[in-house]
Amino acid sequence: MNKKANTDNSKKVRKAIIPAAGLGTRFLPATKAIAKEMLPIVDKPTIQFIVEEALASGIEDILIVTGKAKRPIEDHFDSNIELEMNLKEKGKDELLKLVEETTDINLHFIRQSHPKGLGHAVLQAKAFVGDEPFVVMLGDDLMEDKVPLTKQLINDYDEVHASTIAVMKVPHQEVDKYGVIAPEGQVEEGLYNVANFVEKPAVEDAPSDLAIIGRYLLTPEIFHILENQAPGAGNEIQLTDAIETLNKTQRVFAREFKGKRYDVGDKFGFVETTIEYGLKHPQIKDDLKQYIIKLGKELEGPAPKKEIKSEK
Repeated sequence: MNKKANTDNSKKVRKAIIPAAGLGTRFLPATKAIAKEMLPIVDKPTIQFIVEEALASGIEDILIVTGKAKRPIEDHFDSNIELEMNLKEKGKDELLKLVEETTDINLHFIRQSHPKGLGHAVLQAKAFVGDEPFVVMLGDDLMEDKVPLTKQLINDYDEVHASTIAVMKVPHQEVDKYGVIAPEGQVEEGLYNVANFVEKPAVEDAPSDLAIIGRYLLTPEIFHILENQAPGAGNEIQLTDAIETLNKTQRVFAREFKGKRYDVGDKFGFVETTIEYGLKHPQIKDDLKQYIIKLGKELEGPAPKKEIKSEK
């Protein structure tokens, strides 16, 4: 079957979906009563990094797909009049600015009542998206680059007018944790034609080391596919499976990300990200650096004593 480009090239990418309905079981007991997306990297909730990337990429409207116990996300991006007045009266202008930066954003919320997988979460945004291209941004991946990764995907869409998925090279022994692409040549440096998308392949069967990393630019035709998508891995509606179906009728590309990816979806990645962000934080970077140096010396232990030989 011939693959076709998206026929409506006039539509601008204006909308983003941030799925945030997961239970966060890898961070229990902390996530028993708080949304995983609200866990802070030093002083900023992880989901705020995602929203900031969307805004820096030119996104105008953001839909956050939530679930139970996710109300703190809505509260975080809402105004807090009492707090703002208190900061203003005490002349704490810098803190007031930080608080106000999280409001007056075109944010929308919808609840995914039954967690049936990432594909099902994206499907909840069908009415919000309409017939426009859109991006999906996962909260477990924080991306750092000169040009935001979401903006890179939008720039690609402006050129190829087709769905474009972010990928990154990962160690081969870890490919079974990801959706993986089978590339078939490059359109330009770092932009691949894709033969197939495979969800969590066995290491020995993986077609490449290029793994999907949590940023997707999709055309609205994906919704019809998701509505009819059979459950896949984990008995869930897998977005990767739907993209593979889309790729049979429309061109789908993959953009290789060359920046820094922080995986905050597991404990070690979260701690690692907190340390690296802390080393850049203007208020604590110097103290943290000195602490790490001190801790390193303590872990090394005292230097071995030199044996003093007596003269004969």
